Amino acid sequence: MAHVTPGTLTRRLCATTLLAQAMSVFFGTLVAWRLGQTNDDPRAGAYLWGGVVLTAVCVVAAGALRGRLGILLGWLAQLLTLAAGVVLPAMLVVAALFGFLWWLCLTQGMRMDRLTAERAAAADVEGD
Repeated sequence: MAHVTPGTLTRRLCATTLLAQAMSVFFGTLVAWRLGQTNDDPRAGAYLWGGVVLTAVCVVAAGALRGRLGILLGWLAQLLTLAAGVVLPAMLVVAALFGFLWWLCLTQGMRMDRLTAERAAAADVEGD
C-alpha cells in the first residue's frame, strides 16, 4: 500500500480524518495541560508542547497526502496518538477511533480510486 500514490478520493477521506484527529488531539492536549497544572505536575508544559507537535503532525500529514510521505506521517500520527494515552487515558479511545477511521479511509479510498480509474479506462475503450 505504501508504494501507491493516493488518489483524489483517498486524499480527501484521509485528510478529513487527520484534520478531525488534529482537533481532538488539540483539545485533549489542553485537558492534559490543565490537569497537569492543577496537580502541580512539572511536566504540564511538556504535555502542552508534545500535544501541539502531535497536532502539527496531523495537519502536516493531511497536507502531504499527495505522496507516500503523507501516508507515513498519517501512520505516525496514529502511533503517537496511541502513545498519548500514557498521559491522558481518554486518548486511547481517540486513538482507537481515529486509527480505525484512518485505516478504513485509506483502504476503502484506494479501492474506490482504483474502481474509478477502471471505469474511466472502460469508458475510454468504449469511446474509441
